[in-house]
Amino acid sequence: MLSLKNLLFILCSILSCVRSAAELIHVSGYEGREVKVSCPYGEGYESYEKYLCKNDCGSDDVLITTTEAKKNRYSIHDDKQKRVFAATISDLSHTDAGKYWCGVTRTGKDIYTEVMLEVEQDSCCDHSAKVQRYEESSVSFSCPYESEYQNSLKYICRGNQPSVCLQHALISSDNKQKGQFTLTDDMASRKFTVTITSLTQNNSGSYLCGVHGNTGLDVFSAFELEVKDFQQTSTVMSTINVVPTFTMVEPVRSQATPIPGKEIKGAGGNMNRNKTKTAETEEVIGVADIYEIEDVACSKQRTTKPQSSCQHHDAEQDSVYQNFSNTDDIYCNQI
Repeated sequence: MLSLKNLLFILCSILSCVRSAAELIHVSGYEGREVKVSCPYGEGYESYEKYLCKNDCGSDDVLITTTEAKKNRYSIHDDKQKRVFAATISDLSHTDAGKYWCGVTRTGKDIYTEVMLEVEQDSCCDHSAKVQRYEESSVSFSCPYESEYQNSLKYICRGNQPSVCLQHALISSDNKQKGQFTLTDDMASRKFTVTITSLTQNNSGSYLCGVHGNTGLDVFSAFELEVKDFQQTSTVMSTINVVPTFTMVEPVRSQATPIPGKEIKGAGGNMNRNKTKTAETEEVIGVADIYEIEDVACSKQRTTKPQSSCQHHDAEQDSVYQNFSNTDDIYCNQI
């Protein structure tokens, strides 16, 4: 008769019961990328078959074994010297997240280690600090981190894809000076600073400050840098500050300007040239009347008076104001 212990062992062998090791492996990956699950095993199991499975690890739940090397989106490699086999899942999707098992096949009950996989979107971040600078100036990004990351690798990259940020790092805490970039790490205040000097418009774009985690995904903070053309900005501002100046110009009179100090003697006495505009208008009308009187008077005197004054009038009739200085002019005006 089978004992209860033997019965349970048989049932577990049939149902592929899973026993989790004390250690829980956490792995994380990004959608569209790949993730590697590293599974250590004990000494003496180097030649045993290893595998990665899901759910209850039944025959249909096994994703790949070390006898296959590659299967669909899965690949596996066994480093027998380090006693670690690594299973890789490529082209991750959100549905790949969940619980997995690293298994070692042996007689009787297999050895299992639990794996928890998280899948995140390959973009960052919910908040991005926006910074504006001018060409040939400098800018500094301050990147805070938690105390547990004091001895971790720090770095900065361009773009907003965390999955490839470390591969394309512009500078890291392992190499603190590189071209335009300088990195300083203040562990006391738990923040590292990246400075970019001699800025050009080519430096504009998105940046990620990254802290490499020993487990799980790296931690990031995002910045958006805009580098402006200083000369172009100065030109625009000077154009805006230009205030147009208008000069009021006095209209040119069509009449000839009287010569100051001259006087015209008429029937009513002297006419002063320094009159106001209203008086000047009246004066023009008065002079016109004088010419009209002059014409009549001259025609009456044609038979007895020399014609010199009338001829003089004909030559100067285009001018409104006349300088009457000879005797004939005075004689015609008086008549």
